[in-house]
Amino acid sequence: MTMAAQGLPSGGSIGYELFDKADSLGATNFMQNVNLVRAMEGEMSRTIQTITGVRSARVHLVLPRRELFSRDAQKPSASVVLQMQGSRRLDTEQVGAIQHLVASAVPGLLPSRISIVDDKGSLLARGFEDDSSPTAIAAKVEQRRRHFEMQLGRTIEELLERTAGPGKVRAEVSADMDYDRITTQEERFDPDGQVVRSTQTISQTASSRDAQGEAPVTVAGALPDAGATGSEGQSSQTSDNRSEETVNYEISKKIVNHVKEAGTVKRLSVAVLVDGIYDKTKGSDKGAYAERPKEQLDMMAALVRGTIGYNEARGDRVEIISMQFADFAPPEAPIELFFGFNKQDIVRMAEIAVLSIVAIMVLLLVVRPLISRALEALPGAAAGIVRDAQQLAQQMQAPALTGPGGAPMPVEGEEEEQFEELIDIDRVEGRVKASSVKKVGEIVEKHPEEALAIVRTWMYQEG
Repeated sequence: MTMAAQGLPSGGSIGYELFDKADSLGATNFMQNVNLVRAMEGEMSRTIQTITGVRSARVHLVLPRRELFSRDAQKPSASVVLQMQGSRRLDTEQVGAIQHLVASAVPGLLPSRISIVDDKGSLLARGFEDDSSPTAIAAKVEQRRRHFEMQLGRTIEELLERTAGPGKVRAEVSADMDYDRITTQEERFDPDGQVVRSTQTISQTASSRDAQGEAPVTVAGALPDAGATGSEGQSSQTSDNRSEETVNYEISKKIVNHVKEAGTVKRLSVAVLVDGIYDKTKGSDKGAYAERPKEQLDMMAALVRGTIGYNEARGDRVEIISMQFADFAPPEAPIELFFGFNKQDIVRMAEIAVLSIVAIMVLLLVVRPLISRALEALPGAAAGIVRDAQQLAQQMQAPALTGPGGAPMPVEGEEEEQFEELIDIDRVEGRVKASSVKKVGEIVEKHPEEALAIVRTWMYQEG
């Protein structure tokens, strides 16, 4: 009760109860920050221990201090050490869950800055690794492929177990996938999709007239009425009309950027193992084994092909075989300890030793005092019995005096004797001892060998 009042045992980790009895008057800022980190680590350790398969966990947080007048702020980081139960191991999804659990509890902490190590020294999650590095990309590709195979295998098992029965189907899927990242940029022009963008029309008209000089001096020109003959200077006139039209067309254009991120299934290979049929009317308790008929296996194969999206062109294969499942539990290898005893023998010996110690303590602390008191009370009890017998004989021999009404008169000596009998302490003690002797006798009758051994031990001690 005292340990429970002090909060013990606390499971090996300290949480926010660290601040229950903290002395805030004498605590510095540094001590408060250290206690805060300790409390956060303890609470996260307790939370991680609730995951199935995790026996204990330790969390180490690195929370950088915020420095004044500093532009670059350091990011927090964390490391987790897990101790598993037996041979259990965490899968990739559980490791990622622990990373996100710790990252969500600390401000500014990223899951990529959390390292996780198990008790065997295996690195379950890498911290401070660039997601664009070749190692990280290869790990993600392998994780995606394995996750796809496991998901497809579980789907097949759940589908066939509805017919074959639970635990009678085992499916393994091998997927050949292409995770190449392809970026395609395509630019297309459609000549049939012409659209008039602009039209420009130009019209131009030009006119010109050419006139010659005066007429040459001749005899005819010197005669009277020479102007009436119409011999004036010659002239010519020309005109030019020009029309120009410009039409601009816009041709349709299509740009396609094709980025292929997810993997493409190149080929699937599925192997399904199905347990046979057991006839309980024959054979042992489990029944006589018989292989499943070929028609039923063909129907199962058709279901599997429909589930995985079977494509014969890419080389997919589906194999279903009916075989008897082995029904046995793997034997546990005995752990040999000193002198050839295993763990079970040592536990049994420890139980026998504890029971023997308890029996010896009961005999020494309970039975021995009772027997000792009973042996001490035997002489007194015998003397009391003899005295009572003598008094009874004297009363029978003494004459009875009758009083008034025929009642016997008590004798003065008898009154005193009756009074003494009532207050006789020795007699009362003798009766108590007699009852103790009776109880001891019952114990001796139930455990004769132990009582004999105790008496022999006392005899040796007295000798």
